[in-house]
Amino acid sequence: MYELKTKQNENSVLEFIESVESEKKREDAYRLLDIFTEETGFTAKMWGPSIIGFGSYHYTYKTGHEGDSFLAGFSPRKAKISLYFAPGDKEREELLKKFGKHTTGKACVYINKIEDIDGDVLRELIQASISFLKRTYPEGGGESAK
Repeated sequence: MYELKTKQNENSVLEFIESVESEKKREDAYRLLDIFTEETGFTAKMWGPSIIGFGSYHYTYKTGHEGDSFLAGFSPRKAKISLYFAPGDKEREELLKKFGKHTTGKACVYINKIEDIDGDVLRELIQASISFLKRTYPEGGGESAK
């Protein structure tokens, strides 16, 4: 059976941020930590070795695959900063049109630095992700804040 690699753990979020080589990426990570904490109302937790996630939910797909994940998160990676919002949300697509300089993957939005994006839209994206996941997985349990 498939084992999810990205699980919540007790590693230190602050130690992880301090281990980021680029001073600019570290500064941006601390700013993102503040923004995500304010918007989600959750304490930051490490998910896997390099993702900072906020809140959690339990999902079950039609295929029967199930697991736990975070409601929103980010990772200050070497090349770009990865932002994690719920994929499949139509509101996300509309918000990204006014977000600023970014690229997207299936579940990630990639930015070079915070100055490239609209902070208010970032906050809206975080809220939209949480609302979408709570609507999509209402039985998902997990933490609740805000």
